[in-house]
Order: sequence, then structure tokens, then C-alpha cells
Amino acid sequence: MDSGNTAWMLTSAALVFLMTPGVAFFYGGMVRAKAVLNMLMLSAAALSVTAVVWTLWGWSIAYAGSSIGGIFGDPATGFLLKDTMVFDAGTRQYTAAGLAANGNKYPSSVDVSFQVTFAMITVALICGAIAERVKYSTWMLFVALWVTFDYAPMAHMVWNNGLLSAKGPISTAIGAAAHDFAGGTVVHINAAMAALIIVLIIGKRKGFGTQPIRPHNVPFVMLGAFLLWFGWFGFNAGSAFAANGTAGYAWMSTTAATAAAMLAWGFTEKIRTGHYTAIGAASGIVAGLVAITPAADVVSPLWAMVIGAIAGVLCCFACGLKFKLGYDDSLDVVGVHGVGGLTGTVLIGFFGEDAGLLAGGDWRQLAVQVIIALCAMLYSGVVTAIIAFALEKTIGWRVTEAQEVGGIDLADQGERAYDFAGTASSVLKEVR
Repeated sequence: MDSGNTAWMLTSAALVFLMTPGVAFFYGGMVRAKAVLNMLMLSAAALSVTAVVWTLWGWSIAYAGSSIGGIFGDPATGFLLKDTMVFDAGTRQYTAAGLAANGNKYPSSVDVSFQVTFAMITVALICGAIAERVKYSTWMLFVALWVTFDYAPMAHMVWNNGLLSAKGPISTAIGAAAHDFAGGTVVHINAAMAALIIVLIIGKRKGFGTQPIRPHNVPFVMLGAFLLWFGWFGFNAGSAFAANGTAGYAWMSTTAATAAAMLAWGFTEKIRTGHYTAIGAASGIVAGLVAITPAADVVSPLWAMVIGAIAGVLCCFACGLKFKLGYDDSLDVVGVHGVGGLTGTVLIGFFGEDAGLLAGGDWRQLAVQVIIALCAMLYSGVVTAIIAFALEKTIGWRVTEAQEVGGIDLADQGERAYDFAGTASSVLKEVR
């Protein structure tokens, strides 16, 4: 066992875990005050339900089980983590059954821990699109089904030598290895496509497009963005699976791209509206983080900043499309994660060192990147549509209109985030 790699991967797992609370604050600040607790709870459910599903069969489907058609692993091999955990009779403690399969000499138990945090953050991203109107109970069931039938198979296809991997049939046929370093397809395109499908099924919030729906706590949004940037070092640098130079470079390329994206979004916003907004800065940060995710290890510092800048501009414009096209993606999951993830995945085909069209002179890398992005969109769209329609026709997605107008926090959680009336009343009593 390499203790340095082990320590780094455990640290990375903790950093990626922090990203889901970061998303909770990022999204929670963007919704209205009457829905903030529900928004935080949706992220909490993403953590808890995913952890249970991953322990039962998610890990096995993604990484442990024998591959079935290059699409998913069998759920039995790693059921309840039996392939990775053993009880040591000598120490009377549970420990790892062996080392991770990637050859970087850290325990298999650490690999399980790192990978579950990716599943958590991916499903948490979706909830931003459906804010202020869905039942908590339906969301919990959706998380269990989606991690089982969408996320775990997608991780298998891309990261476990499956259909969309560097060694898969698509890469072999084209003659170029598909590349997704830390989740352009598995995480961001996947989550954004799922978000779009659910939004189209459940419909718009009352008042969408006809009345202003403003963030209730912009400092929350900024806090969430900074937590995401911090956690993303585990997300990208941790995807080197070792404490090595690739991890160090991924840390730096992530920072450079994110900074460029924040600035590009801000300049775009200044030209369009005359202001550099805090919401824009936070959104630009996330757009840059998303875009560099698939490419953090294979693009030069210059191209990393170019990818970030392009994503900052494109995502800024993309977030306005929902008003023109009429779909209520509440917190711009499609505009930021979908467009950002697609941008980063495809631009590897241009800027990937020694492989991209501009950095390597070969069209095949671009072709394979476009194809795996489209395949990820198709798979996510079809699977999510089946799950979402089934839930809509059985238990239903939405709270009642009266509950939505009155505030989903009271309807679903039975409490408020801010008791302004109670505070005012207590002050008056003290004055009297």
C-alpha cells in the first residue's frame, strides 16, 4: 500500500463530499425564501439515498460486477461491498479486501468512498432545475432509481472500460481514445440532460416568465460557489488517483480555467447589462469548473484558460434560452452544467495535447468526443424519461398549486427558514 496515495484519495473523497453541501448553499440562495429549506433537503437526500444505494448495489453496477454488454456491471458481485471489505479476525476490525484495481496502491475501500461522492454530487445537481415545486418523497425515490439505472451504468460505460470508454468499441472503431478525466459526460452532461427531461415532464413554476423570481440570499450563492471551487480540487486533482504530478497539474488547470470563466462571464454580463453581478460571478465560477472537468489533465495552461473563457461566454448566453424556449430550468442546470459539460468534452477534440485538431492535427479525437457526448445525452434522456414518467403517473412529482404559492418549505418540511414574524413579535413583547 502507498500511504501517500491513500491519504490523498481519502482527502479527495472528503473534498468531493463537501461539494454537495456547496451545491445546497449555491442552489439554496438562488431560490425564494419560502423554498430554501426544501432546496437544502433535496441535496441532503442526494447524499443519503445515494450512499445507501451505492452500498447495496450501485458500486457493483459501476465498478465491481462483470460487464454486461459494456453498459453495466452485475449488481451481485459487489453487493453490500462484499468484494472490497473483509473482517480481520486478528484486529477484530473491518478493512479492505485488497488494493484498488487501478494500480495506484491504495485500498479498495478508499476507491468505494471516493466514487460514491461522485454519484452524490451528480444527482444533487439535478435538483436545481426542479426547485420550488416537487415533493420530497418523489425526489427520494427518483434518486434511488436514477443512481441505479442511470448514474452507475454511465460510470461503468465511461470509467470501467465500457461502451463509451477509451478502450470501448466506439474508440476502437474511430482510432482515438475517448477522454473524460473527471466527469464531463458521467456527471455534467448526464445530470443536465436528466434535469431537462424532468422539467419538460413536470412543467413550469407558477409565475414563471410573467413575474420576477429573484434569489433570496446572494451571499449563500457566493458561499456555495466558493465551496464548490474548493471541493473541485478533490474532484479533478483526485481523479489522477495518486499524489503525483498529474494531480498537481489538474489542480492548476482547474484554477486557471475557472478564473478565466468567471472573468469572461463578468465581461459578457457587463456588456449586456452594464453590471458585474455576484450571481454572475458565482455562475461563471461553476461554468469554468464544469468545462475543465473532462480535460484537466490533457490541455496546456493556455488552452485550459481558453476553455474556461469560452464556457463563461457560452453559459452566460445559454442561461437565457429557457425564457425563449419556454422550459423552467429553475437554477440553470442545463445552461451551466449541460452547456459547460458539452463545451469541455468537445473542446478536448480541438485542444487535447498531441490529439486534438488544433493541438495535435488529428480530427479523430474530435469525432470520438462528439460521439460520446451524444451517446451520454441519449442514454440519460431515455432512462430519465422512463423513470420520470413512471413517477409522474404513479405518485406524482408536484405539490399542489396552493402549496407551491404558500411555500414548499411549509408544505413539505413543515417549517420556515426565517421566522421574521416570530422575531418581530418577540421584540414587541420585550419593548412592552
